[in-house]
Amino acid sequence: MLDHLSERLAETFKKLKGHGKLSEKNIADALREVRLALLEADVHYRVAKDFIARVRQRAVGKEVMKSLTPAQQVIKVVNDELTELMGGRLEPLTLQGKPPLVYMLVGLQGSGKTTTCAKLALKLRKQGRQPFLVPADLQRPAAIEQLRKLGAQIQVPVAESDPGSTPVKVCLAALSQAARAGADVIILDTAGRLHVDDELMAELALIREKLSPVEVLLVADAMTGQDAVNVAQAFHDRLGLSGVVLTKLDGDARGGAALSIRAVVDVPIKLMGVGEKLDAIEDFHPDRLAGRILGMGDVLSLVEKASEAIDQQQAEKLAAKMAANQFTLEDFRDQLRQIKKLGSLESILSMIPGAGKIKGLKNMAPDEKELKRVEAIICSMTPGERRNHGIINASRRRRIAKGSGTSVAEVNRLLKNFVQARKMMKSMTKMGGKKALRNMLPM
Repeated sequence: MLDHLSERLAETFKKLKGHGKLSEKNIADALREVRLALLEADVHYRVAKDFIARVRQRAVGKEVMKSLTPAQQVIKVVNDELTELMGGRLEPLTLQGKPPLVYMLVGLQGSGKTTTCAKLALKLRKQGRQPFLVPADLQRPAAIEQLRKLGAQIQVPVAESDPGSTPVKVCLAALSQAARAGADVIILDTAGRLHVDDELMAELALIREKLSPVEVLLVADAMTGQDAVNVAQAFHDRLGLSGVVLTKLDGDARGGAALSIRAVVDVPIKLMGVGEKLDAIEDFHPDRLAGRILGMGDVLSLVEKASEAIDQQQAEKLAAKMAANQFTLEDFRDQLRQIKKLGSLESILSMIPGAGKIKGLKNMAPDEKELKRVEAIICSMTPGERRNHGIINASRRRRIAKGSGTSVAEVNRLLKNFVQARKMMKSMTKMGGKKALRNMLPM
């Protein structure tokens, strides 16, 4: 998401840095490029216009023009204004109040509402909450079954839902069911349409009136661009939204919705969906997203992801094994699985400061399909082979290749690379000891 905008802004600021001193003219030229980049990213024209006006006012001020690094000061101004444009600071979900807290998720059909309900439930469960899912979308029977399956997958209870009933009755009945289940948060998956209509809004307004949710969250598809802003405005006018969840930000969305919704609708973006997996949902930090857009990375999010995904005790044990030259293919497989928990390699690169400026870095990143093949090869080995790669002879290699759906050449390449890695670890142990190896691990 927003890759094109990031590239355009990087090119513009590179030209700006080429000037020893800045004048109002070259700042104006740069801001014209920034404005075009924003419009191409599908940012609302009025938002782009106001944004450029605010940046221009600050950029031609004494703090920038008379600084030692005026070009960098302009980038700082743009970063500050981008952050402010998207809300300025994190707007967390309401977690205070008499339980059970009711979260009502609304949105158009196809925006990812049902999946977002499950993602939110999993996120809350990891925070020590006891969520309870309610399938109140009776227009689409498949939505009820989908939520049941997702609930089972993340081990969160789902309310009974009778397609012959009404959404309000289903939601009210869920209150007592949630109490029996010991839930302290209820998440309502409401109906959607292909477009906003009076019937839909009347149904949602009645649910809101009867259940008094602490959060009314619009699930908006970032891929719809400008239309996401229009949809948000329509729902806010009728329901009084408390926040927005932007979905599909990992896709090819131009990203204008993320930069426009807060400014146009004046409703905070609270969460963003960044992948298909059920743990791929994050709090929306305007300052961090601004940093990613401007190529400054997002180290804080990367550290948070690592702390959730990496088992520190396991990493300590692994460091000790490496130091003792006892690192096995089984350990290597476990490391691969921990790295995969961090998300896609592309998303990890986007969080590393300056990574976007290194040409060809994305192309140098390991192919995720290749990582899956490596894991498949290791899983096709017997426990004895994984713990002692030295016993893997020619016939065993043929069996492993057949079992993993790969070739003998690929099995040979993996074993060769593994042996070289062990040699490198052994030499590093001699140079820096176990502490050096521990620092290499994602802890």
